[in-house]
Amino acid sequence: MKPLFYISTLAVAIFFGGCKKLDKLTEFNMDYHSSIVLPASNTIGLPLDLTSPETTTNSQSTFANNNTQTDKIQEVHLTKMTITVTSPSGVDLTFLKSVELYIKADGLSEKEIAWDNNVSDNVGSTLSLNVTGDDLKDFIKKDKISVRIKAVTDEETYSDYTIDIYSLFKVNAKILGI
Repeated sequence: MKPLFYISTLAVAIFFGGCKKLDKLTEFNMDYHSSIVLPASNTIGLPLDLTSPETTTNSQSTFANNNTQTDKIQEVHLTKMTITVTSPSGVDLTFLKSVELYIKADGLSEKEIAWDNNVSDNVGSTLSLNVTGDDLKDFIKKDKISVRIKAVTDEETYSDYTIDIYSLFKVNAKILGI
């Protein structure tokens, strides 16, 4: 009786350990960069509302490179989003009071995906944003996406600021139907 118990316990451990390894095989990351220019402004406290140019997702080829297809995607979550001021050089993001980012794609309602409602006065040139836990697979499956940024400043800006928007998405998929 004891050998049967040990064999059963071992089989259950292998099965559940194998499922975790299989789950890892069905997960991969996709990242995107886009940029947006915040124009110089002497307006403080009013929202700036700008949209980035469309970014090609290349999702079909990324899915294929990860041994899956669009119809096998189970969920996609934003795991990291940062904004970095890239121009002019030597400046930081301390002019921001708050920032919200929204994802947009043809045929889908815009969705808020990241924010910081109280940007620190010591922020530096890169700001890591809070991200939602929403499933964004419908956006990532599209050919093109764009990001809308809504920012409130607490300082005047005397020149245009080029902002790089970095997004990292975690994709969970079935690998060729598994």
